[in-house]
Amino acid sequence: MAMEEAKGVVKHVVLAKFKDDVAPERVADLITGYAALVPVIEPMKAFHWGTDVSAENLHQGFTHVFESTFESVEGVAEYVAHPAHVEFANKLLPELEKVVVIDYKPTTIKL
Repeated sequence: MAMEEAKGVVKHVVLAKFKDDVAPERVADLITGYAALVPVIEPMKAFHWGTDVSAENLHQGFTHVFESTFESVEGVAEYVAHPAHVEFANKLLPELEKVVVIDYKPTTIKL
């Protein structure tokens, strides 16, 4: 068995629970705003999102998953400091009850 870390690629995963009083239209606007960062922040290569559909009920209240793909750890750092991200984060974070952010390098296991 061999493990192979993806060359350079970093996934940036955000688990979020919006506050109960945030309107669905506001949530949709924020998700659109998040996706709009891709063409603005060069190292941000892709954005995907979804809501919890697990039958295991282990989500601990988190309802939304946002996943961005970057070319490198340095690219994530550039994204975090980018003015467009800072402006967006200042809109998103006040609407969240709780959030977890994890960055990782995808690793493939070859059996």
